[in-house]
Amino acid sequence: MDLSSINPTLLLASLMVAATPILIAALGELIVERAGVLNLGVEGMMITGAICGFAVAVETGSPMLGFVAAAVGGALLSCLFAILTQFALANQVASGLALTLFGLGLSSLMGQGYVGIKPPPTAKLDIPLLGDIPVLGPILFSHDIMVYVGLALVLAIWAFLKYARGGLVLRAVGENHDAAHALGYKVVRVRVMAILFGGACAGLGGAYISLIRVPQWTEGMTAGAGWIALALVVFASWKAGRVLLGAYLFGGVTVLQLNLQAAGVDIPVEYLSMSPYLITILVLVIMSADRSRAPASLGRIFHASG
Repeated sequence: MDLSSINPTLLLASLMVAATPILIAALGELIVERAGVLNLGVEGMMITGAICGFAVAVETGSPMLGFVAAAVGGALLSCLFAILTQFALANQVASGLALTLFGLGLSSLMGQGYVGIKPPPTAKLDIPLLGDIPVLGPILFSHDIMVYVGLALVLAIWAFLKYARGGLVLRAVGENHDAAHALGYKVVRVRVMAILFGGACAGLGGAYISLIRVPQWTEGMTAGAGWIALALVVFASWKAGRVLLGAYLFGGVTVLQLNLQAAGVDIPVEYLSMSPYLITILVLVIMSADRSRAPASLGRIFHASG
């Protein structure tokens, strides 16, 4: 065992990379749930985004086009969920679980010809001067663009929900859809747009895994990241800032267990591998005592009257 081989600077820099896919997916689900919709299909949308982004990036040679395709792929899959729950008025839990199963199967089919292929590399943004700062430079200013997109999304969603009229309408729909409808707000339209945004974010998160975090395509490679993203929304009490903290907590534990394995820590590798998930469960149990409540209309079917 050689703990001196663990570089704290690289550890913290890797933490941001490990946190990014679940951060982006969780932010999308946060918007969906603040609109009063419970979409358990995040895992399916993430894995679909992973293969859509990977395939387009490989075929075009452009990672950026891959991310665009991933967002479109995730949004298209979420369209199916929106049709089922907002127009056919199907059960949201059952529809979300079906979406995950469908996404896993669809991605497996689409990815058959891409196993063993390397995607084009995604360039890092080495920010001049800032990237040269000792310690802080490598940790904060030497990442790919999607890391900063995730951070920008946190700020944008926080401001949108707190100050923008659209954010206030979204929250009103999530808290009491009948009252929002009575005031003239288009409840179904608001929820469909939220679902599409959530699907696009989940797709981006999935593509980050296949194009940057683990630059290859492997069936089922999201490995529960969508479920962790769902848990983070609860952990965060439906607040964007807390989603960031939760994502970094999970990312930090994930990176730490990988470094401990590399350092030869005398703990069975299975225990280290499941540690991020165990800690996530523990945090959720602790946070269940939080008085912050979920949107009042979360998971409830909206029947328009009048």
